[in-house]
Amino acid sequence: MTKPSDSDSIHDMPIKKSSFKELRKTKTRTLFNRIREKQIKDTMKKIQKALVAQNLEDAQKLAKNVVGMIDKAAKRHIIHPNKASRKKSRLFAAIKRASAKVS
Repeated sequence: MTKPSDSDSIHDMPIKKSSFKELRKTKTRTLFNRIREKQIKDTMKKIQKALVAQNLEDAQKLAKNVVGMIDKAAKRHIIHPNKASRKKSRLFAAIKRASAKVS
């Protein structure tokens, strides 16, 4: 069996006009959802770098921002609510561990 190539995607095109519109909306939503997920990942990486550098103030400021982004992503069903909860929990646990090392 071979993988379907990009040229095979012609067969997956919708037939009805409303389906074309729905496909267009889906592509736009997918693009924005990927952007939101990328923002969350990038901010989480910045927090990790701040924690490694023992810069707790920056990490806590970024944590406040990322918590809002995570909650909004969960509300919009971009990520699962349990995943959002797990990310926040691990984030604050990491900040707590880093603050204990500094103290």
